[in-house]
Parts: sequence; structure tokens; C-alpha cells
Amino acid sequence: MSGNASGIRGGERRGTLDGVRGSVVDVRFPNGLPELYNRLRVPDDPSVALEVIEHVDKTLVRTIALTGVRGLTRGTPIVDTGAPIQVPLSRELLGRVLNVLGDPLDEKDPPHADERRSIHQHAIPLSKHSPTGEVMETGIKAVDLLSPLERGGKAGLFGGAGVGKTVLIMEFIHNMIEAQEGVSLFCGIGERNREAEEFYRELTEIDVIGDTVLVFGQMDEAPGARFRVGHTALTIAEYFRDTEHRDVLLLMDNIFRFAQAGMEVSGLLGRLPSRLGYQPTLGSELAALQERIASTRSHAITSIQAVYVPADDFTDPAVAETFSHLSASVVLSRDRAGQGLYPAIDPLQSTSKMLNPAIVGDEHYRLAREVRETLARYDDLKDIIAMLGQEELSRDDQKVVNRARRLERFLTQPFYSTERFTGESGKLVPRDKTLEGCRRILDDEFADTSEGRLYMIGDIEEVA
Repeated sequence: MSGNASGIRGGERRGTLDGVRGSVVDVRFPNGLPELYNRLRVPDDPSVALEVIEHVDKTLVRTIALTGVRGLTRGTPIVDTGAPIQVPLSRELLGRVLNVLGDPLDEKDPPHADERRSIHQHAIPLSKHSPTGEVMETGIKAVDLLSPLERGGKAGLFGGAGVGKTVLIMEFIHNMIEAQEGVSLFCGIGERNREAEEFYRELTEIDVIGDTVLVFGQMDEAPGARFRVGHTALTIAEYFRDTEHRDVLLLMDNIFRFAQAGMEVSGLLGRLPSRLGYQPTLGSELAALQERIASTRSHAITSIQAVYVPADDFTDPAVAETFSHLSASVVLSRDRAGQGLYPAIDPLQSTSKMLNPAIVGDEHYRLAREVRETLARYDDLKDIIAMLGQEELSRDDQKVVNRARRLERFLTQPFYSTERFTGESGKLVPRDKTLEGCRRILDDEFADTSEGRLYMIGDIEEVA
């Protein structure tokens, strides 16, 4: 068969498939090896995408498949494209749903490309970083008070299954997309197909899809797709930051599945596992992804990442490794979710480097400390209350418990993203109103008010 008939262009390096192990494909090139990260294609099946990951010997490369490999057999012709995986970049990506290769998933025509860029980019040099030191308000009381987010920073939402990470991400998109007047980019790593479809529909219903790009590497796809979809999303985010000169809000759900996909790929490559079966390259792979999230002197990529905590174990290597890259950590508590205190944010474990009097101001810093101290004291007293009852506490401790229980309820909040399930209208609360409410509760202004009246409200004025 001639080169034109088989879809092979002149000058491309050609090889043959040597073996397949799950999503790992070995290809033999007798006349020189392709570069690492180059994309290989199958002329007989253009839908297959392979990425070179290792040079095994002088004639053999090992690749990971970013698509299904069903039907490939030994001896199948393989062609080196001579370039890494490249995604199309233009303003037309707004409102679109893409896969790891930049192909549309929304049954529309492929987006026009002003340029194509490799998904493997270097992080910007340290000399071009520009830490903003600005707080990014979310309208969510517990976050703005205890774990304020940094514009251009990285925040993590940590929690086990079913404690509300995805719901909180939906609320961030709703509350922040208009305020930041930039682009929102959602990266779904290992999302269920049902979740991806619901997410797209909800963004359409609340009319923010026009300023949002969705990129999915779904749960039923090859581990290579889940492993690389974060790089695709970051390439698009960098384009809007550097070329379109817009701020970008990058939401990733779920960064744990990125580590999990890397573990699957590492096992298929035959690498010896490290702690708890994780890949030995976990730290470097996560760093290569996280260090690309940065602010320049003109515009910023602000990232909010959901992090699944397996078995609620915060010492898990993937979770511990993620902590080190973040400027803010919002920890979700199963105990608080069980009490119906939504969002189920743990006020004692959630932290932020922005909670500094030089950044948020003296009053905010002082109130946040007082709220934490009050809730920590209440936590210490819970065992005594369970055994002897609240009446056996000293008068001062009883006051602390009353304040703490009212603070816990005031820090709950109805969400826009859950209106159709709860029947309650969502509330967005400015930071100054959150501080005012906490100050008045700490001053015992609501000591005689029923706790229930502070539950699931927005502004403290709603109690009056």
C-alpha cells in the first residue's frame, strides 16, 4: 500500500506495534526513536492516540494510550507525528466541552484554532511570578472567615466521599465567575459520565457556560487520559492568561484521581511501587502539574482543587503531597456533615497563609482567632457534656458552649447549587457582613436567641 493510500505523510518515522499491556503499548522503530512525549498515531484507526513515555532500547519505545486500544494487534503500523499532543487554542473554546486531545465532547463542530500548543509546557520562571497578596472573596462565610483564598493562589478542598466537595466547587463557580470577570475553566479528572452531563446542564441553567471551558478525562477512559487531562486544562488556562490577558479561575475535580491514574500507568510500566502502592514518581508528577499554576505581573490563574481523602486518612501520600503546594486548605468534615452543618467545613483544620493581619486586616485576623478558640474550647468540652451534661459546666464554659453552637450554625449557608434539592434560596454573603455577624455572636448579642434561627441564613440581619 502506498504512503498516500495509508494516510502516512512522507518523512514521518514509521514503526510497528510490538505488544499491548492494558493501556501501555510497545512500538518498535527500526530506523531511530521518536522523542519522549511525541504523539504516535495509527493510520488504520485515527481515533487512537499514543504518547511516548520511555525509550526501552535502541529500537523500542513504550507508550501510554490516551484512548481505547481495542482492536490493535501486533504488527499494526504506527507513525510518529514528530510533535507532542497539541490542543487547539482560541476564544472559541469558551462554552465548549473538550477531551484530553482538545476534541469536542458536546457534539458541535471542532473549535477554530488560532494556534496549537503542546500540553507539556514549562512553568514560568520564578522571575516572572507575581504573588498578588490579594484576597479573593467567595461569598461563602466559613471560607472567607477562616480560610480566605488568594488571587493567583492554589486552594484545596479536602474530604472523603460524600462530604460535599463537588457541591462546594459548583458554588465557587456560581459566586466567583462574575466577580472575577475572567474565564472559568473546569477540569474533570475521573469524573463520572453522569456527573459531567449534570455539571454542563447546571452551568447552562445558571447562564455561566459562556465564560467557561470544560475539559474532561472521564472515569471510563484510559488511565492515560485521566493522567494527562490536567496538562490539557493548564495549557488552555495559560493561553487565556498570557495571550488573551484574562484572569482564570481553574477548578479541578479531583486531583486525587490524577495521582491514582499515575499509579495505574506506573504499574503498567512495570515500575516498583512506593508507599501504599503509589508510583515512585508521585512527587515530581504532582509538582510538574502544580508549578504551572502561577500569576504573572498582569494576570493570574487561581486554582481550587478538590482532593478526595481515601478512608478520611489525611496521611495518605497523595493527600500529604498535595498539601505542600497549596496556599489555602479547606478541610471538609464527615462529623459536621452528619450533623447537617453545611458546608461541612472543619474550622479547626482549615488554614490559609492569607489569614495574616498584614493582608486581611487586624479585625478579621482577631475575629478568626476568637472564633477558632471558641470552637476549639467547645470541642474540648464535648466529652464532659456527653458524660455529665452541660449544666455541670462552669458559668464561663456554658457561655463558651452557647457562643460556639451559635457560631457553628451561623457559619452554615444555603447554596445556589442546591436550591432544587433543598427548596431554600442560595445566599452570597460579603466578607464584612460575615465578620459583623461573628463579632455580634462573640459579644453575646444573640445569647437569648434560639440556635435554630441562626441556622442556614445569610446575613446576621436576617435574625433581627
